[in-house]
Amino acid sequence: MSILNVISLLAGLAFFLYGITLMGDGLNLVAGNRLETVLFRLTSNRVRGILLGTLVTAVVQSSSAVSVMCVGFVNSGLMQFAQAVSVILGSILGSSVTGWIICLSSFGGGGGWVELLSTAAITGIIAVIGIVLRKFSKDSMRHHVGDILMGFAILMLGMSTMSAAVEPLRYSESFLSLMISLSNPLLGFVVGAVFTAVIQSSAAAVGILQALSLTDALSFAEAFPLLLGIAVGGALPVLIGALGANVNGVRTAVAHLVIDVLGALFCGCVFYAVNAIHPFSFVTKPVGIVDVAAMNTAFRLVTVFALAPLIGMIERITDRLVRAPAVSETESCPVIALEERFVRFPTLALEQSHKVIVDMAETARKSLIDAIVLRGDYSEEGYERVCGAEELVDRYEDALGSYLLQITPTELTPEQNESLHKYLHAITDFERISDHARNLAESAKEMYDKKIEFSQASVRELGVLSAAVSEVVDMAVRAFESDDMELALQVEPLEEVIDTLCDLMRNHHIDRLQQGICTLQHGFVFNDLLTNFERVGDHCSNIAVAMIELEHDLFDTHEYIDSIKLIRTGTFEENYKRFRVKYNID
Repeated sequence: MSILNVISLLAGLAFFLYGITLMGDGLNLVAGNRLETVLFRLTSNRVRGILLGTLVTAVVQSSSAVSVMCVGFVNSGLMQFAQAVSVILGSILGSSVTGWIICLSSFGGGGGWVELLSTAAITGIIAVIGIVLRKFSKDSMRHHVGDILMGFAILMLGMSTMSAAVEPLRYSESFLSLMISLSNPLLGFVVGAVFTAVIQSSAAAVGILQALSLTDALSFAEAFPLLLGIAVGGALPVLIGALGANVNGVRTAVAHLVIDVLGALFCGCVFYAVNAIHPFSFVTKPVGIVDVAAMNTAFRLVTVFALAPLIGMIERITDRLVRAPAVSETESCPVIALEERFVRFPTLALEQSHKVIVDMAETARKSLIDAIVLRGDYSEEGYERVCGAEELVDRYEDALGSYLLQITPTELTPEQNESLHKYLHAITDFERISDHARNLAESAKEMYDKKIEFSQASVRELGVLSAAVSEVVDMAVRAFESDDMELALQVEPLEEVIDTLCDLMRNHHIDRLQQGICTLQHGFVFNDLLTNFERVGDHCSNIAVAMIELEHDLFDTHEYIDSIKLIRTGTFEENYKRFRVKYNID
């Protein structure tokens, strides 16, 4: 085998790997980037997890990618460890689909029109269709279909290149001797594992094995231990992908290795034990490209059936291999779980961002409630709790802002773009609500320190206003959490009622000043409270309006607010009157 053949083999491997990646990415995008979300939403039981893991791996053409996704799910708390193990079992089986796709490269043609059915002809036709869709179509979905077709054509080209490169090995005495030495199970296993770990793709390793099978120099005795080693070596990319994950994330990655090792041990021990008692006649016979694919699928299928009932045992083994570190008392600060591994999967990244924003919104809402309570029942613990919540919400905003900006350069669907803009708007408004909660807490502290007491009328009015503001914040948070447009439409009428209340209360306070019931010192604090309550209502309005305008493809918030107030639609007027009666201070 000359140096040119080696270069051709490496070039074919490069084409093969790129083809798999291009085809898998295209299939994922055509599926609407929903496959990843389906994984952690629909893996409530073991069988479903295995089936979904198999399906998604067959689509994205990478068991490592699916397993790394599972590491991210567990790392961010979106998936339990047992769920992840079932998905990994399915991904191990799904990865064998690539071998069957490679089998298409073995189809040949005869003379005349039959040549059109050959692999070369079909690959060429698919490549032409793919490049036409990719270059001349303006529809993004057709672009992705073009990517799938081009990926398939490149994969086939890579396989053909590798097959041609190893063709001279058919007549090489040294190669034949090497193949015979690999019939030693342990040596074959080690070679398969090391080679797969180096190229970091079990699919590519199986592809090269299928290319070697075309030389007729590969028998079952050599292929079987190589396949066992390939399965174990395929766990390396997952282990690398777990770098930087928490303990549960690392355990998930190690579980992939444990499953591969247990599967290889079980299948290897059973096969060689039975073969020792009753030797199989097919062991010494050459295997073809289809035989390798069938052998790979059978081995992985047996692994899944053997280990599916033992998920609990796998969990205990990984717990022993990866010990949880002792947690110190100083590490009680809440962790903002934004999984960096999901950035290349926009659906997952946005789903996770929504979950974290809801946590942020709940923190801001509780902070506001705590601040309102302080005005009538002040305590240093309560004040510190509000201040701590405001600092936490600031951390949320920084982390979410940076994370969402990382998603921006990726290819997003119109719906994902809308969600991204809505989330960027929302984190700013929720952060400002927590700021105003802290301002309210500081006003309560000033009242406590200076022993300022409001008149009974002021206390009653502030109680009504506090209830209205608490409700508008609760409505905005719930509308955002469940994407409830009906609830979002009620926010603006209540916000206008809050504005009206604040104007009335200012007028009433001026009357009390003129009557000598209140002093200027009361007035400063009272006005600060009104201003912060009013601003909280404004930010709730911003959140709801951003949801509504994106739902109706509107992009001018002020124009929308002005129009609904001017038109005074039946729904708006009805809600406004209802809230006006409910929060009446006259």
